[in-house]
Amino acid sequence: MKKAKIKPENYDIPDSAQLERELNRIRYVQRYGSVFRSTVYVLVTVAAFAVLVATLLLPVLQIYGSSMTPTLYEGNIVVSVKGIDFERKDIISFYYNNKILVKRVIALPGEWVDIDRDGNISIDGEVLDEPYVAEKAFGECDLELPYQVPDGKIFVCGDHRATSVDSRSSTVGCVSEEQIVGKIVFRVWPINQFSKIE
Repeated sequence: MKKAKIKPENYDIPDSAQLERELNRIRYVQRYGSVFRSTVYVLVTVAAFAVLVATLLLPVLQIYGSSMTPTLYEGNIVVSVKGIDFERKDIISFYYNNKILVKRVIALPGEWVDIDRDGNISIDGEVLDEPYVAEKAFGECDLELPYQVPDGKIFVCGDHRATSVDSRSSTVGCVSEEQIVGKIVFRVWPINQFSKIE
């Protein structure tokens, strides 16, 4: 009985040029994956850093309403700075009933505030010069005047006195240090109004 001959099958054996191309392709995929992972890592790190800075040091806020006109208008985007001392006439942002309000510092702890029927504000008997207010008004005020600002609190008002609900009203009252988000320092939007806030 004759044994059947096993015929070798036709295998395509790659030549050295094909092997070189495949090796280069594999190296490229590995390099691409490494660069991609590095890029994603850098982007995630930068985004996390930006979120931390924006949350902890430089909160970015959008203005809603008209209580700060003509200084700030609805839709303006502003940057505030945390951890700085506040002075009279600074614009600050603070938490109130799960919202963030933006108002101007008018009086500091221990100072006496008085407001006449025309909306002129006096601090410790001296009328406050307020060039940022376009139209003065007594506004929503239910305080017994003159009013002394409690220790650890700040008396604030909006620049649009007729519509702003602020420390003149017992609804909002004076702002404690724990409520303060920061001092508004820059308007960044709209871009053509980019400026430092005074």
